[in-house]
Amino acid sequence: MYNTYVTDNSTTYLQWTWADFEPHYRELLSAELGQTNIEGWLKKWSDLISIADEIYTRLYVATTQYTSDEDVEKQFNDFIELTQTEIKKADQAAKQKLIDSGMEPKGFELPLKKLRAEHALFSEQNLPLLVEEQKLCNEYNKLIGGITFQWEGEERTASQMFPLLLESDRNIREKAWRITVEGRYARRTELNELWGKLLRLRSHIARNKGLDNYRSMMWQAKFRFDYTPDDCMSFHKAIEEVVVPAVTRINQRRAAKLGIPSIRPWDNNLEVNGDKPLKPFADTEEFLTKTRQILAMVDESFGDNFQTMIEQGLLDVPSRKNKAPGAYSLGYAVARKPFIFMSATGTHDDVETMLHESGHAMHEFLRQELEYFHDRAENYLPFEFAEVASMAMELIAAPYTQKTVGGFYDQQDYARSMIEHLEGMLKFWPYMALVDHFQHWIYENEAISHDGEICEQKWAELWDRYMPSQDYNNLEMYKQTFWHRQSHIFTSPLYYIEYGMAQLGAAQIWANSLVDQKKAIEAYTNALKLGSRASLPDLFRTAGADFSFDAPTLKKSVDLIEGELARLEKQLS
Repeated sequence: MYNTYVTDNSTTYLQWTWADFEPHYRELLSAELGQTNIEGWLKKWSDLISIADEIYTRLYVATTQYTSDEDVEKQFNDFIELTQTEIKKADQAAKQKLIDSGMEPKGFELPLKKLRAEHALFSEQNLPLLVEEQKLCNEYNKLIGGITFQWEGEERTASQMFPLLLESDRNIREKAWRITVEGRYARRTELNELWGKLLRLRSHIARNKGLDNYRSMMWQAKFRFDYTPDDCMSFHKAIEEVVVPAVTRINQRRAAKLGIPSIRPWDNNLEVNGDKPLKPFADTEEFLTKTRQILAMVDESFGDNFQTMIEQGLLDVPSRKNKAPGAYSLGYAVARKPFIFMSATGTHDDVETMLHESGHAMHEFLRQELEYFHDRAENYLPFEFAEVASMAMELIAAPYTQKTVGGFYDQQDYARSMIEHLEGMLKFWPYMALVDHFQHWIYENEAISHDGEICEQKWAELWDRYMPSQDYNNLEMYKQTFWHRQSHIFTSPLYYIEYGMAQLGAAQIWANSLVDQKKAIEAYTNALKLGSRASLPDLFRTAGADFSFDAPTLKKSVDLIEGELARLEKQLS
């Protein structure tokens, strides 16, 4: 009865406007639903959403690749204003039709629960506000992505400044750090004003749905069915109890090795177990070739998938001016392939970032066997588990970063890289708690949190609570504006706890791999294949982890990490 639109990897549909979508939605919405046609109806709807999603994703990717290109910005804005808005209305009608039918296709129970949550949140009066929100997020990316710094007569991006923070000469590190933070601080007023606009807009969006605050709305929008804001606060408390002291021990060891009384911000990134920073690769070609080899050692199909990405131009890796900050992997829903975006400058951080995003990319490949968009699309995945895919990949792929198996490092440098990675895991949990706690405070206090200066004060207070072993004496003005560079706060509100939860899941998968690597990877792969058709506890369980965030569970992973750090330190001595 229904045509199938998505049959290959063609980009034919990328020029579609609402005029192209409208007749297909009209047919979809006029159909009578019954047992004989429900699967075909879902397939047609899935195809239409896939086309719309891929158009949006490709246009969004372009805005991050070329932040100063006005034509790219216009194409994106035209789509979200003129086409996506109409598609959202039609999708709302399709959700209403499916819900009113009372039908629950077999295996579609959890996706249907998510559709009901989306349906309940829909508001036609919010559609232009959501467009405005996206524009403000793009303005943030444009502002941050356009900031450059002068270093010895050369214009550099933030990514290109980062390697200077790895230099052994402390004077160089401090100078580079100060140039970077001063360059960002110079845009403080603009960023605070932009933040005020975003917060007021989000408050308005929530009020239009009769909700007290934006957090309540986003809890439903993010399908957080398995935990509450209070659970997040409990996780923060466990981190404060278990992890913060471990990070203090790390910083005490670091200060002792450097022969300094305390760790200043320009001492954070220096790798203290070698004379020179790790230089894993010379150019992009070497980086990609060795990454493919590493992934193939984890699982042969992972290497094949990454080779496909190389051949089909599904990676944007080098750093350049007017490229948005950060890194991501996004899926192209029609092509059913991932795209990886990052800004590599030849550091170990690049290796970790690529393995992280490759975990997302392999997750994208593995769930493509699922039939419906709602089963496999990123925006329907539990993000807390999507990040398990990426963070676990960093750990289970780590042994293959050694040169003896085609990777980047000799034995000594591998030990150094693992120490850096494991210390980074411990240091991340308190920072994650800081970011998440800050965002909870923002949306619990919307009457005042639109004021950037008040936010600065709260950020500094929480920083001192979760990051007590950082010495920012006489640098408080920079510390309190550090939240400006945390893009999630601006562009992905209330998205950060996922990383902390996922890191705990990943640590458990890693622990399993140390006992039986093959079995651990098999469980990991099986979980990635489930897409959106399993709850968070079931996804964690399938992967071999517990969906639990109390202090005892956290302590098991912290003890493992500290034990491995001690072993690796001995290996270097």
